[in-house]
Amino acid sequence: MKNTNTEPSRIRDILAKSLDMQVLNLTEVSALLALDDEELWAEVFDTACRVKEKVYGKRIVLFAPLYLSNECTNDCLYCGFRTGNKDARRKTLSVNEAVEEASLLSKRGYKRLLLVTSEHTKLAGLDYIVQVVNEIYEKTDIRILHANTAPMSVEDFRRLKESGIGVYQCFQETYHMPTYKFMHPKGAKADYAWRLGVMDRAIEAGFEDVGMGVLLGLYDWRWEVGALIAHCRRLISKYGFGPHTLSVPRLQPAQGSKVNNIQNKVSDEDLKKIVAIYRLALPYVGIVVSTREQAHLRDELLLLGASQISAGSKTSPWGYMKDGDTEQFEIGDTRSLEDVIGKIVGLGLVPSLCTACYREGRSGENFRHLAEKEAIKNFCQENAILTLKEYMEDCASGEVKEKLKKILDGEIAKSTNGLAEKLKSIEEGKRDVHI
Repeated sequence: MKNTNTEPSRIRDILAKSLDMQVLNLTEVSALLALDDEELWAEVFDTACRVKEKVYGKRIVLFAPLYLSNECTNDCLYCGFRTGNKDARRKTLSVNEAVEEASLLSKRGYKRLLLVTSEHTKLAGLDYIVQVVNEIYEKTDIRILHANTAPMSVEDFRRLKESGIGVYQCFQETYHMPTYKFMHPKGAKADYAWRLGVMDRAIEAGFEDVGMGVLLGLYDWRWEVGALIAHCRRLISKYGFGPHTLSVPRLQPAQGSKVNNIQNKVSDEDLKKIVAIYRLALPYVGIVVSTREQAHLRDELLLLGASQISAGSKTSPWGYMKDGDTEQFEIGDTRSLEDVIGKIVGLGLVPSLCTACYREGRSGENFRHLAEKEAIKNFCQENAILTLKEYMEDCASGEVKEKLKKILDGEIAKSTNGLAEKLKSIEEGKRDVHI
């Protein structure tokens, strides 16, 4: 019997709804998940790109993760940090070491960092994280810190929020309970329900921007994508907003991993479909691609709806200052921040080191409404240009600097809102100019 849910007319109605900035329902998401017509998928990919540009314009946000600790009490079978990895070289940064790494990254041009720590309440608990956050803000030029940490209570999340964290990020890893229980045999992370409720507790504690995702490859990706979007829709219904970002981490080799045979392997083509479905299902959301993926694939995903990308990343503590110790997973894209900026420009997109929304109150439900009204891209474009001018003055060199100058000259030529004066002020030494 023919699946009428995936007939061309039905799929095109769904695409039109996304272009109208509407969140898709689960029946519509299911239709995209079941689609196997390659010609229609070409239309889906094209629409995902158009939706991304309607929301964010051509800007691509850049950031780097800063790993604080790989000492962990969990035994997640797929992770290099697992307590059962007896060959792991363990390291928890001192507060001063965390500041040193953040300062180094700031000098390379980064203005936002994602703090990542394994789960060890004694060595890398909340008091430690808050102290790191306070010291980085006080002693470096980093403007916003996000955090990927273990789930917390509402009270602890309030303390984390009060320290100045922008986005709180935590992945369910897999929504399939039997797989979850198998992959997380011991440690606090073995509690499926505690992890499932993490976003409710974070939001109730005051976080308006949260980041979600699943580790693609642990279970059937279609089931996982549907479950994650259902979770997002529940948050929207309850709080008026869902995740600020969705990440698309794909299972990769790791030292000491017990997952050697990936039965639910996600192909490159599957990953492209996942990015497109996330973009269409939740038009306003930021879609994040990590350096787990190869450079050529990450470049392709930027043209299919992804809007944020890490660059020059290290996935071990002390990885930027030295070689680091045991990594969480293998890195696929080893390009520097400058190389990635140059490539983004070459793709006809606009790199952005902006941090303004978190500090100007454009978050949560307010951000969602601005995005759905296609207004957030006006902030994104100008702030991206201002951050590129700052990067060009302080860090860029050679061909990349010439590419950025060409972009800035073009923006000045068509601007009528005083952009030239703002760029001039950056030339004269002013920093953190934003709207």
